[in-house]
Amino acid sequence: MDSKKTRADAGLRPQPRTGHGHIVSAQEEGGCLDSIQLDQLERSFRQWADASPRKDIRLARQRILLIFLLIRYTGAKLNEVLTLDPARDIDFEKKTVMFRGKERSGKDDLREVHISDILSKEIEEALELPAFRDDPGNLLNVDPGFVRRKFYERAHACGIENRLGGPEMIRKARGLELMRGNVPLPAVQQMLGHSTPNLTLSHVSFSPEEIRQATRLFIEREASRRTSARNSFFGKIDRIETGEIQSQISLMTLAGYSITTIITNESRNQLGLTEGKLITAEVKAPWIILESGGEEPKSSADNRLYGVIEGINCGKVNTEYTVRISDGTMICAVVSTPSARRLLWERGDRVWVLFNAYAVVLHID
Repeated sequence: MDSKKTRADAGLRPQPRTGHGHIVSAQEEGGCLDSIQLDQLERSFRQWADASPRKDIRLARQRILLIFLLIRYTGAKLNEVLTLDPARDIDFEKKTVMFRGKERSGKDDLREVHISDILSKEIEEALELPAFRDDPGNLLNVDPGFVRRKFYERAHACGIENRLGGPEMIRKARGLELMRGNVPLPAVQQMLGHSTPNLTLSHVSFSPEEIRQATRLFIEREASRRTSARNSFFGKIDRIETGEIQSQISLMTLAGYSITTIITNESRNQLGLTEGKLITAEVKAPWIILESGGEEPKSSADNRLYGVIEGINCGKVNTEYTVRISDGTMICAVVSTPSARRLLWERGDRVWVLFNAYAVVLHID
């Protein structure tokens, strides 16, 4: 069994070439609101918006609520939201918001961000109010100082430190929330308008449209909670090897991880799988094996990923480990509690995540 020193040594070794990016540490995340706090803040805004008996005050508060929702779910900057003209910049059929800015060269910098069907309908209904119907551009026309004060007030009402409830910190929290939700880093970078994302982290390249498709997929899943699976990988089919009965499918994620699965030829044909097709792979927690050590294990497992234990939930029968790999993807594994006691793993320990090709389920969204 590994000693503490062995595990510490392993933690200092360079990560294997299968991973890209960096692991967001718990300390870095501690300076931002988590998903539970963001949802708590959203409920506070909604209750506050409906609380006043005066129609004019409710209307003013509705403006602030919509500004909060746009920042909370698009990760946009406050000035980007306040300069939106909903009638011009929000496409309710495509469910997208177009943020307009200027590059240093003076050229227009346009960024299209997908929003959920729920948020799109809420904004569209707001535009039907008599006060905004004839002048929709006035919907988000609010003094930025006033907006910040209201954001701080709502944070304080929730018992949250004021600065963490500011627009900039909510934008940062949204980025981390997307990463925790397994949205690939290039998609998060593009959504938040960071510097040009690296779309070719592996030998498989991703077009801007494919990045947008990945973002749409995750945002709609987030809004509808269509799946309970947490071990989810989105990417492009890199290679298909066809046998007499089954086919081996290799999926390359946006972060450069290769995920291998084996399905029947009949299933491959039903799904219409071809090289270059975008697809989601999911793995159930009980099918995942964890192994410690800095060196890549000698194992028959087709899929081997390296990460850090971020959470341990110990029960009487089973123990759940949450592991974050280098692109921010969260992977959950379940082992028996007696096995967990023998392993003596702690948060921060580095482990290998192993699973066979037959454990991977493919989904077309």
